[in-house]
Amino acid sequence: MSAEKIFADGFSFKRSENAPDFVIGRLSIKLDDAITFLKNNDKKGWVNLNIKTARSGNAYVELDTYEPKSDQDSATKSKAKAKTEEENLPF
Repeated sequence: MSAEKIFADGFSFKRSENAPDFVIGRLSIKLDDAITFLKNNDKKGWVNLNIKTARSGNAYVELDTYEPKSDQDSATKSKAKAKTEEENLPF
């Protein structure tokens, strides 16, 4: 995961202070900027965005750059753990 924030071009989120409780806010999309941003950040047909609050209290939209570890890494760790457990059996 990248430590650098990548702001989502063409997306703007604003909280609605005077709206009813069930309304969280308003997402505005500037079409040309958003389409370019989405095409540049496409991962298997998806782009994940996070809506966060800045220190100033303003909301902003950021690209979610999290990538889970591959299934192969998980499978390798599981096999290694199972082997270690087998080696520690008393019989």
